[in-house]
Amino acid sequence: MPPEFTESETELSHEACEEILRDRGTGVLSLASGDEAYAVPISFGYAGETETVYVSFLGYSADSEKVAFAEDTSRASLVTYDVRGKFDWTSVVVRGPIREIDDDEWDGLVDAIEDNAWYPSLFSTSDPQGKLRGFALTVEELSGLEDDSGA
Repeated sequence: MPPEFTESETELSHEACEEILRDRGTGVLSLASGDEAYAVPISFGYAGETETVYVSFLGYSADSEKVAFAEDTSRASLVTYDVRGKFDWTSVVVRGPIREIDDDEWDGLVDAIEDNAWYPSLFSTSDPQGKLRGFALTVEELSGLEDDSGA
């Protein structure tokens, strides 16, 4: 059985994980409906003061798989990572409940996405006819690893 960590892997502190969430802005969001999983690359914003990851789905259709899975998922997972080389990488995993945001939370979502999502001009190009839905992933678990032995 392989070891849990190699000698060059280091567990990241909570603060280091939060910094990476603020800096990266992209990742893979994993959702589930029953026994079926669905993972999608996504841009996100992180609000550290509330430990919330915000995502928005732009231009969704009535039968959007992404929205259907998000609505069915009680506990989601988001991973963000940076691979600079075989022995030079960082990854952070967030786990927690995901839910559609309330109307009074839009300012928090917009602020977080504008601050640190990869595509912050998302809202300037969105359709004003309501084809934008926001979701909040509350951070219950936050972990990260890095290997910089090749740096």
